[in-house]
Order: sequence, then C-alpha cells, then structure tokens
Amino acid sequence: MEHINEDKSSMDNLTDTNVNVGNTERVVSAIAGGALVAYGLKRADTTGILLSVLGGGLALRGATGHCQVYDAMDMNTNEEHGFAGEQDSNKKSRGFLSSKIHVKKSVTINKSPAELYQFWRNFENLPKFMSHLESVSNSEGNRSHWVAKAPFGTTVEWDAEITSERENERIGWNSVEGASVPNSGVVEFRPTSTRGTEVRVVLTYEPPAGKLGAMIAKLFGEEPSQQVYGDLCRFKSMFESGEIITTEGQSSARKEDAKAAKA
Repeated sequence: MEHINEDKSSMDNLTDTNVNVGNTERVVSAIAGGALVAYGLKRADTTGILLSVLGGGLALRGATGHCQVYDAMDMNTNEEHGFAGEQDSNKKSRGFLSSKIHVKKSVTINKSPAELYQFWRNFENLPKFMSHLESVSNSEGNRSHWVAKAPFGTTVEWDAEITSERENERIGWNSVEGASVPNSGVVEFRPTSTRGTEVRVVLTYEPPAGKLGAMIAKLFGEEPSQQVYGDLCRFKSMFESGEIITTEGQSSARKEDAKAAKA
C-alpha cells in the first residue's frame, strides 16, 4: 500500500497544474521557449533536438504557469501567492527573479567634454549610435520617452526623467514609476590629460524575470552590459571617424550624423 501511495503522490506531482510562476516570468519563459524550439528545429541536429526539448519545456512552463523544479525547491513566484506561512519562501525565491543588474563601462574619445555632452544631452540623438534603441522622444521638462528592442523581436517602452545634471560633466536619470524595465544611471564626461574625454556610463536596471531574464537576454545578444559597450564603441567611432562600427565588424558611414556631432 505504501508503494502505491508513493506512486500516486509522484503522479499527482507530475500532473499538478497549480500556478507557481509569476506572470512576467511566464511571458519570458513562453517567448524564450518558442525561440528555442524554432532555433532547434532550424538546426536539425542533435543539439537542435535538445534545444527544442528545452524550449518545449519552457513554453509549457509559460503556458501553464507551473514549474516542477519550483515544486521540488518549495518555491513560488506567483504574485497572487500570498499565504502568510509562505511569505518567507516567496521573498527568498523572488530574490533571484527581482535582483538588480549593475553595469559599468567607459571609453576614451578624442573630443572635448562639451562636444560629447551637448550631443548626448539631446536624447533624440542616442538611437544614432545605440543600436538597441528604436526611438527617444523628448517630453516636457526633464522627461523623455524611450522605445527599446527586446529579445526575440519584441520592444519595451518607458518614461525617464533627469535627476541630476552638471553641464559638460554629467547627466543622471531615473525611469519613472511604472516602467516595464525600471532603470537608473549616470553618464559622465571626464577630461583626460590630453584633449580626449573619458565617457563613463553606470547603469542599474531590473530585467523582466530578474536574473533569469538577464541570462536569456544575454544568450540572444540583448543583455545591457553587451549593449552599453557596443554603444560606447559606436559613439567613439562616430565622433572620431564619422563612421559607426556595426556588430559584424564592418563600418557604416553616417555622414549626416557625423556632421551633426561636430556641429
């Protein structure tokens, strides 16, 4: 009888549809799962099969909102899961899913701080060298609206406001409440011993589904630390040579942008 009961318990666990995955994480899982299935089928080899199986599991996880691994670890990231006796485990499990990511990158450009600052300060210029941005629109006061590319062909939007500023030296910003990807940071323009300027960017953000989302984004080349470094390299190239280096290592001339940067 004991053996039968254990089998029944195992079967119950395998067929359990209790939602223990948060909504944002479900969306990320579904998108990532679909992308892995498509990529795996395209490869049509052993690795592709394994990726398709993994993708299928993620897609099912997103569709049902249930994760057997979470069951085994006694975790629950569902926002509606709020029983008093489980609050501590929820906080612990959400720590992985809501952790902030910090990025620091810098580059030295052979231009004056004033030139670089003035160009950057008009945020509508940023998509010219930030490849992950689709558009930035200046709003009233110190606010602006941002549209950025996300993994798997999706986009995210948010509003930001300037929180601190020193002309020709630094610009600090923070996303406003309710942003889909909360973020804050500062860009500094520091003169070097030569004519050049060190441009330093410090960024803090909270990716959808926390570190899980960050890892998936990094896998598909959309992770902000990768983006920021590439953006700064393109910024440098645009000012020093009038060209922007693409991700393939080729150079793409941007004559109008270069003229605008030097104006």
